[in-house]
Amino acid sequence: MKWNSIRTKLIVFLLLPTLICIMATMFISYSYTTKSLRTRAVDENKNLLYQGYKNISTLIQEVNRLSLTVYSDSDFYRQLEAGYDDMTANIRIYSSLNYILTSIPDVFQVYLYRVKDSKATLVAHNATPMRRQGIPLFSDTRITDSSPLSIQSTHISNSYGLNSVIPQLTPEPVFTLHRRIERVPSTDALGYLSIDVKLTAFTDIMDQLYERDKENIYLVDDSGTVVYSHDEATLGKPLNASWYDKQIAANGLSQGYFEEEGAVFIYQKIESPGLNWTLVKQIPVSYLYREANEAVRINIMLLVLLMIMIIALTILISFRITAPIKQLTRYMNQVQTGNLEIDIRPTGKDEIGLVTERFRSMMDTINNLILREYRLELSNKTNELKALQAQINPHFLNNTLQIIGTLALELKVPQIYALLSALAKMMRYSMYNDEKIVTVQNELDHVKAYMELQKERFENKFTFRYDMEDSLQNALMPKMILQPIVENYFKHGFNLARTDGLIEITAARLATGRMEIIIQNNGSSIPAARLEALQQELEHPSRLDIGSLKDADSKDSTRDAPGARIGLPNVLARLRLVCGDSAVLMVDNHKAGGVVVRLEIEIVVESEGI
Repeated sequence: MKWNSIRTKLIVFLLLPTLICIMATMFISYSYTTKSLRTRAVDENKNLLYQGYKNISTLIQEVNRLSLTVYSDSDFYRQLEAGYDDMTANIRIYSSLNYILTSIPDVFQVYLYRVKDSKATLVAHNATPMRRQGIPLFSDTRITDSSPLSIQSTHISNSYGLNSVIPQLTPEPVFTLHRRIERVPSTDALGYLSIDVKLTAFTDIMDQLYERDKENIYLVDDSGTVVYSHDEATLGKPLNASWYDKQIAANGLSQGYFEEEGAVFIYQKIESPGLNWTLVKQIPVSYLYREANEAVRINIMLLVLLMIMIIALTILISFRITAPIKQLTRYMNQVQTGNLEIDIRPTGKDEIGLVTERFRSMMDTINNLILREYRLELSNKTNELKALQAQINPHFLNNTLQIIGTLALELKVPQIYALLSALAKMMRYSMYNDEKIVTVQNELDHVKAYMELQKERFENKFTFRYDMEDSLQNALMPKMILQPIVENYFKHGFNLARTDGLIEITAARLATGRMEIIIQNNGSSIPAARLEALQQELEHPSRLDIGSLKDADSKDSTRDAPGARIGLPNVLARLRLVCGDSAVLMVDNHKAGGVVVRLEIEIVVESEGI
């Protein structure tokens, strides 16, 4: 398709706005949807994490409440203070610790260290409660801060220095609540209580906060250690994440969100006595915008189907609109080539059909006038050719015959035959008026016959040369072109006082698929004023005026050569009449004297091509 065609422009200008509008609508819809989804997801997850914060706080408070039972159990507290070491005291301590162990299903083990007698007791599920006296306090249990409560982040469970006592326990990740049991109202330590809680206590809470394999969840303490995570490999290890250090650790807000690294992060601080944790949820943008992306995929599929329909309909409509225009153009092209009898058929009842109907009416109206005028013009041109071919001056024939007769009487030589043959050739060539197109070889043969007669007339005072490429012998050209040009030499440029006259004809092929014929002589030059006027006339040749040629010929009966009064403009007019406007005829003076005439026409071998 060409850009300057109506069909191309129609298709482009129909499709482009449609595509732009659809794409803009999809972009705006996608932007609005993603923004709405993000806002909704942030709000929902803030509420969700807040609920998780409440549940985790409740769990910690429940464990803390259990640790406070040592104060409400007066017998237990009194035994810690007095340091009794009998069977009854031991049973009472085991009973109190077992109560703490079994009150919450996720408590893994309970450790008690009595300061007064350096006695350590460890109670665990499915294991024999044991104690050991005279050993130091386990380092993780010691609380030196003013607060009697401490929460230790996730770590692998241990036996608090009693490994040999309970070899059957399997270590697993736990978090621990450590409490310093004080002698109220002072802060003197009577003992230390540690409650290990399995991470399964967080599982039910965390499972309600995120989608496994799609979202990530983190519970981090104030030192950046992972308390709970979706990835078990990170439990109890520092959270090496730049987003945590920059956005959460450095931010004092209790709740917030941010977007980084292709994900949206929502966080919630969990603060209580002995506890400073942060709950973080990571939602990948791809998962967050899954509904929007799914909508985009559906929209793209619908867009493809819609574009196929729009393109098909656009092309159909454009063809329905432009096909009659193209048909009308073909009608006009045929009329331009001269086919005035073309059958113009209506294409419809719309505006284009109306134009076609009016064009047909116009052609019907002016066809006869144009056709008559065109045929008359062709007839006139044919008559002009015939008239030009018929202008062999009778005086020339008479003078030539007298020369031949005189020569026959005086010299009685065989040359008479050659002269008669040359004359016969000329007469035959000029009498066949129906042949308007001849070969270059035929035209040159006619000039050669003419030159034979002129040599006898002017007693061989000039030399005639010609040079033609063999490939141009069968090239076609208009009849009676070269001889009138050659004749001008004898009429205007030949000097009877000289014996070295020269006239030369060359024909050569040009690289452009054309040929040039050069006719040059060493006779008299054309006066400058006349040459300039002649050159201007050749640049803008006018139509041959046969009537004026005839009138001029009748007034000047002294011309004795064929083609009399046929000037170069008329020769050029005949060339263009037959060969088209690309034919060229140029004339100029030689610097050393004489005139050169150059013809240039297309090389055509078959006469139908002209």
